[in-house]
Amino acid sequence: MNMPLPTPWLACRLRRPEATVRLFCFPHSGGSVGEYVRWADALPDIEVWGVQLPGRGARAEETPFTRMRELVDTLVAEVDFGTSFAFFGHSLGALVAFETARRLRDLGRPPPDRLFLSAAPAPQLPPRGIPASHLDDDGLITALEPSYGELAVELREDAELRELLLPGLRADLTLVESYRHEPHAPLACPMTVTGGTRDDLTREELEPWRVHTTGPFDLHLLPGGHFYLREQKAPLHSLLAHTISRRDLKP
Repeated sequence: MNMPLPTPWLACRLRRPEATVRLFCFPHSGGSVGEYVRWADALPDIEVWGVQLPGRGARAEETPFTRMRELVDTLVAEVDFGTSFAFFGHSLGALVAFETARRLRDLGRPPPDRLFLSAAPAPQLPPRGIPASHLDDDGLITALEPSYGELAVELREDAELRELLLPGLRADLTLVESYRHEPHAPLACPMTVTGGTRDDLTREELEPWRVHTTGPFDLHLLPGGHFYLREQKAPLHSLLAHTISRRDLKP
């Protein structure tokens, strides 16, 4: 595996030069790479990287992107993912991971060996929910409460936290609301789609991801809500480790 060049787009907590595959994680709306790079503790055979978008975490002072095409074009121009890797994306991160994989393919660059797409409806479906990016801070926090739970409570009580997180979160919501799926030839890489058993996102919204790959496809509902990956980490980590270690990781 060639080593990624230093870039503010990527963060890694534990380098593993002996690993045969890297897992690049794309965070959810308003998320940063911190919780994802800690997965390295549970995935000892994989080098785990987080994809850090402008306007979040260590890049909080940078201007965030609000259009998917501009974000993906800049990302693939500035990041070399190497030749043996997988993508994991949660919620908004699933869309970004998917569009990044398509852009790499269209440019003739190595695509991911597998896509893990979590808690996101298939992109060709009508947008779900009511646009919220234009709301004032209180209205935005209220709109987030069903999915973000404890974080929404913290944002309501902590003005400094609101000032730190809401601009990036608002930009992410604009990314989702402005996104329009453009039909393309399906990818060839295997695709694993996951969701929470208590999320309001249904199997019928996850299953249509199947049309976006000519490779193997599987769908798993894991215990928990929209943030099932925080509530019970072990089932997801086990699925990731098992799937990535399989000999048919590559198409």
